[in-house]
Amino acid sequence: MPFLVTGLVSIAAFAPDAGESPGQISQEKPPAAFENLAPDSDGYLWIKQDEFHESFAQDLSAEEALVMAVTQKAPLASTFGDNVTAPAWRAKPSWYLISTSDRMIHPDSERRMAERMNPRKIIELDAGHASLASQPGPVADLIEEAAGTAA
Repeated sequence: MPFLVTGLVSIAAFAPDAGESPGQISQEKPPAAFENLAPDSDGYLWIKQDEFHESFAQDLSAEEALVMAVTQKAPLASTFGDNVTAPAWRAKPSWYLISTSDRMIHPDSERRMAERMNPRKIIELDAGHASLASQPGPVADLIEEAAGTAA
């Protein structure tokens, strides 16, 4: 059964505009943990395990961050250089959650991306990049609100 996307919820996420790449956004305002990213020989970009807790999930316990570190799914580094051609947020209603203590995407970059999306709602949480895990209640509330509005 195919699914129809009726709205977008961005959680501490890249939201490039047409002609823009995630890497370009990161270069404009480098994130605090930029130096803790390391490409492997296959071109995947990993967060260094010994820096994962501080870089990605500083508001989780060390044990939770360790589980995330050893199970992380690395993106291809080259995708950060790919320019977006037609951003979905231009055609779909959107919501955006800014993680104000994010060290992977600069919070000011998140604010800039969120504001230009003209979302139905922007919320800010005092959280690191892993706000999905550290503050699941407010994240779920935003998703539920979006699902109820966009349906």
